[in-house]
Amino acid sequence: MTATPTTAAKAPPGAARTPGRRPSLPVLLLAVAAALALFSAVRLVTGADDITSVGQVRSALELAIPIGLAGLGGLWAERSGVINIGLEGMLILGTWFGAWAGYQWGPWTGVAMGILGGAIGGLVHAVVTVSFGVNHIVSGVAINILAAGSTQYLSKLTFEEAPGGGSATQSPPIGQIERFTVPGLSDAMKALNEKHWFFVSDLAGFVGGVVTDISVLTVVALLLVPASYWILWRTPFGLRLRSCGENPTAAESLGVNVYKYKYVAVVVSGALAGLGGVFLAEVASSYYREGQTGGRGYIGLAAMIFGNWRPGGLALGAGLFGYTDSLNLRSGGTSVHALLLLLAVLLVLAAAWQLYRRKFVSAVTALVVAAGLAFWYASTDEVPSYFVNMAPYVTTLLVLALSAQRLRPPRAVGDPYRRGTGK
Repeated sequence: MTATPTTAAKAPPGAARTPGRRPSLPVLLLAVAAALALFSAVRLVTGADDITSVGQVRSALELAIPIGLAGLGGLWAERSGVINIGLEGMLILGTWFGAWAGYQWGPWTGVAMGILGGAIGGLVHAVVTVSFGVNHIVSGVAINILAAGSTQYLSKLTFEEAPGGGSATQSPPIGQIERFTVPGLSDAMKALNEKHWFFVSDLAGFVGGVVTDISVLTVVALLLVPASYWILWRTPFGLRLRSCGENPTAAESLGVNVYKYKYVAVVVSGALAGLGGVFLAEVASSYYREGQTGGRGYIGLAAMIFGNWRPGGLALGAGLFGYTDSLNLRSGGTSVHALLLLLAVLLVLAAAWQLYRRKFVSAVTALVVAAGLAFWYASTDEVPSYFVNMAPYVTTLLVLALSAQRLRPPRAVGDPYRRGTGK
């Protein structure tokens, strides 16, 4: 049937859904239950009870939030067709502006200023890439360098002489955002988790981790994931924005102001990254510190790619990276040693799947790596501390390598666009 003009206006060419059937909710819940059961089995075999404890899950959640917000910012930008390598710099701007305003006028003022700082970084990136057509990678790298250098200068200018302490590399203490615990439920989950029962205690650990000593800003950040999905996939605004990343020429022919949508997306991208920076300064710690972001902007990009440019997958990737990062703060060597066994089992399952699909080279490779991890687990009692520190970055590389074959980025992401030229 021929599409009417109204239908065509609502669905610009190039804005079609990503091909492939997404799993239903029951299938997803079953997969989550199977993963939790595997975690539980590994915990019982290894005796590493901390890998699903309430404290471990809470720590992982807080470390995942800045990564997730950076990745969400990257998602907004790249869905409009603009690559945002500058997320690390926008995180840095968020930490600095959030701390600068937070120690003077309170944490919520710091949140607003941190978001504004990140948005300014996004605006600069939009002007350079969208209006002047500079290569997106070059612009992003430049923003990262400028953000690091400018905040170093501003720290020496403001924090060294600030009342209440501070130095050229660290701000004075900031008042933290309010925290809350769900009464009754938190204590019940802790009690269940400490019994170390199969599956039940592990489930209690994950539930307890998200209802115990949680920052209000954590709740706001978590709500931004479904909110972004609804805006980008369930509204006319989101459809037009995504059409700019799929086929901007077709979108322009249907009356979409491509420049406007790219600008909005990249500024929102910077604002989300700035919020992630504020989270690092005001929730994960209580001050700004030079080098505080620690490459989380880049890891956020990896989480976005792992999630195939969709909010749900991005959240899963951010949770994975946050979990491995949290091992540094707790009994890292013992927990990472237990996870070697978990990885070996997962690789054996992956090898079986590859054999089923008749991809014999991939299956053999997975089995060889699984055997190596199993030998490492059996021949040692604890993983060296330097490997624990490397765990988030090793995880990033592994995830990108394993997920590379199923990716489907927006078709026009990174491509130059000029109004009225047909490209």
